[in-house]
Amino acid sequence: MEFSVSKDIEPLSAFRKHSAEFIQRLKKDKQPIILTQHGKSAAVLMDVSEFERFQKKLAMLEDLLEAKQQVEEGHIYSMEEAKARIEKHLKRD
Repeated sequence: MEFSVSKDIEPLSAFRKHSAEFIQRLKKDKQPIILTQHGKSAAVLMDVSEFERFQKKLAMLEDLLEAKQQVEEGHIYSMEEAKARIEKHLKRD
């Protein structure tokens, strides 16, 4: 996601006056809009489908970071060990 200062940053007052147009723009462009208040960033508007996509990506990145940390700490298993652990876990359910 790249932001365009001239297009993707808007004052909150503009959103108040033209909220329907902002929603249409979000649906069409799928690009977040940063709202400012008194010249400072205040909020981000996102299309719902883009937000859901963002949430999924974030969850995946968190899983990858956790896995990386586990590897760095030496918490690794061979394929046979992993398979045995999974089978043991499945038998408990």
